[in-house]
Amino acid sequence: MFKSFKRPCACLFSGSFILCALLFLINVEVQAQKDEIGAGLGGFNYTGDLSRDFQISNVRPGGTVFYRRNFNNYLSGKISLSGGALSGSDRLPYDALAQQRDTAFQIGIFELSGVVEYYFLDYKENINLLRWSPYFFIGAGVAFLGPHEQKTESYSSVQPVIPFGLGFKYILNREWHIGLEAGIRKTFTDYIDNISGSDLRIKDYAYGDEHTADWYYFIGLSLSYTFYTIPCPYQFN
Repeated sequence: MFKSFKRPCACLFSGSFILCALLFLINVEVQAQKDEIGAGLGGFNYTGDLSRDFQISNVRPGGTVFYRRNFNNYLSGKISLSGGALSGSDRLPYDALAQQRDTAFQIGIFELSGVVEYYFLDYKENINLLRWSPYFFIGAGVAFLGPHEQKTESYSSVQPVIPFGLGFKYILNREWHIGLEAGIRKTFTDYIDNISGSDLRIKDYAYGDEHTADWYYFIGLSLSYTFYTIPCPYQFN
């Protein structure tokens, strides 16, 4: 009587233990594919009162390091620390005022941001069929702007930003990925270039446009490593 009772219990316990162990191993394997670190190099650019359009001559070198969390095959979150320089000038004036103003700036910049990335293709499911995907990202961040030689107004060098843009990711192998990303930063300040509408007037012309905020951009190429491990299965006797 007791033997027939113990045997089913033992089988049930053994089966539950094996099932739990398998679920644990699967969970470890999935978790191991979620964490990703990387770094990249690229260039910063700026548009504002000194440069209304995206100009190649304003590109300055920059770099980034990041941690990415892959929630599933389509959605990821990324925290980045980026740094470089922003520059602009009236070297190519777009009107008579800019020609009269004839000024320039260059400052350092650091940015801490967090974004959500959405991948349009399921490139992780079977890399033998598809090894790449474009993606869109949007998030929030804080920019730390370097000091100008002489401030025209009193304003904060720490500014909130909204980063968004497009990227492209390619799988080299299970561990290594490369990416190309073009990002725009919406700012809420008109003083990245140290110029705004109320600073100075030349005759009847405002020195700058106080009704539009400055923007900056980062385009870069990155290399990332995914912590992909396959745990050894436990050998049951």
